[in-house]
Amino acid sequence: MKINSKHTCAALAAMAAWAPLAHAAVSPEEAKLLGTTLTEFGAIKAGNKEGTIPPYTGGLTTAPAGFKAGSGFWVDPYKADKPLYRIDAANLAQHLDKLSEGQKKLIRDMPGYYIDVYPTHRSTAMPETVLKATVRNATSCKPLKDNYAVDAACRGGLPYPIPKSGYEVMWNVLLRYIGETGFATPSGRSWIIDANGKPTITSEQLTKVEKPYYQLKLTDRDPQLYWRAYAVTNSPSRKAGQAEMIADYLDTVEKPRRAWSYTPGQRRVKLAPEFVYDTPVSTLGGVTLYDELFMFSGKMDRFDFKLVAKKEMLIPYNSYKFNFECKDLTQFTPKHANPACERWELHRVWVVESTLKPGLRHAYSKRTYYIDEDSYGAGMFDAWDQNGQLYRSMFNSIFQVYDHSIPLALKSVTYDFNRGMYAILGDASTGGFMIPSAALPEQDMGMEAMVARETTR
Repeated sequence: MKINSKHTCAALAAMAAWAPLAHAAVSPEEAKLLGTTLTEFGAIKAGNKEGTIPPYTGGLTTAPAGFKAGSGFWVDPYKADKPLYRIDAANLAQHLDKLSEGQKKLIRDMPGYYIDVYPTHRSTAMPETVLKATVRNATSCKPLKDNYAVDAACRGGLPYPIPKSGYEVMWNVLLRYIGETGFATPSGRSWIIDANGKPTITSEQLTKVEKPYYQLKLTDRDPQLYWRAYAVTNSPSRKAGQAEMIADYLDTVEKPRRAWSYTPGQRRVKLAPEFVYDTPVSTLGGVTLYDELFMFSGKMDRFDFKLVAKKEMLIPYNSYKFNFECKDLTQFTPKHANPACERWELHRVWVVESTLKPGLRHAYSKRTYYIDEDSYGAGMFDAWDQNGQLYRSMFNSIFQVYDHSIPLALKSVTYDFNRGMYAILGDASTGGFMIPSAALPEQDMGMEAMVARETTR
């Protein structure tokens, strides 16, 4: 594929625009790149010079044959694709520059693990209203309170389409578009595969997630509230009826995370201030921390977030097979996820290093994130313990909800290398995902209302 050299130079200049200054506002000249050499959400529109990453042409907005709207399952539009090549222990050395430390470790240390690389499809698409708001934000949305807050006036679009710092990239991750009504999983499962290779369902939950950040037409929403999620456990029986709710706000200084829990035996809702930072999520088997839900979650005050580079990496993408076709035990092998279920594609990613601040406590000393430039949802991270050893790696897969113009990154794999175990989270391959036709009013979204409604069904 031939790439226009003029466009390529402009795109490379856009890539470098953030490098010299950590907190500079985007100039009007830079903002003009959005929709021209950059997409409206700030990704390089052109493909790469090798032709292995195609140009962005608007994403995937047409449903393929066989798709049934409202079924909760999305047909794979790329099912006919064949792998371009496979990376395994025999040829690992040829591909090191496109792999994270976690990917390298899996291939080196897990016999039988491989990565099948498929053709790249830049399928991410978002509504025009979101794109226009994102372009608006480029020159008007600035970091507040040492990067710990975002102006509520930025609601409706990504806050930083041309990010200048690691904090701005991570705010884009936190505020990425998941639809105006959010999503629900009627029976989402979390699996743990222990060091002996035994898979166990740690929980099966009804989960609902919404982002009031994009619900501009609803006047009953707190304009500071950007993300809200709750889960009701259906099984195992000893946890049935247990419920949790988390709410995050744009000003994390004035309004830090609020969380609540409900235990059937106590029959009351209580605050849960422990649902933050490196507290393990018990319903997810303890392999995931509260600040890494959906790859990252919560306040950015314990780490310094440094924007390192934009580079080409192999990340999980267009994972329809992993989300909807590989069910139950077909997803697993004793030591790693079934590589035949995974799809890896070459995409440009933002590389962000987060280093624990001196004097603060956390299970990790450092995490390195690789964030998809198109969606801000697909990607992965590597985490190191206090001794500098690779502790965990997480891989967050994405698929495009083509009938709603929503990129959803929900199902993930997390490897705990210290304990020799791994987890598959967000598995809705049995019950599917649902996109609600309308958002519930605020009076029905509170914790007490949720408990009364869901636990009495």
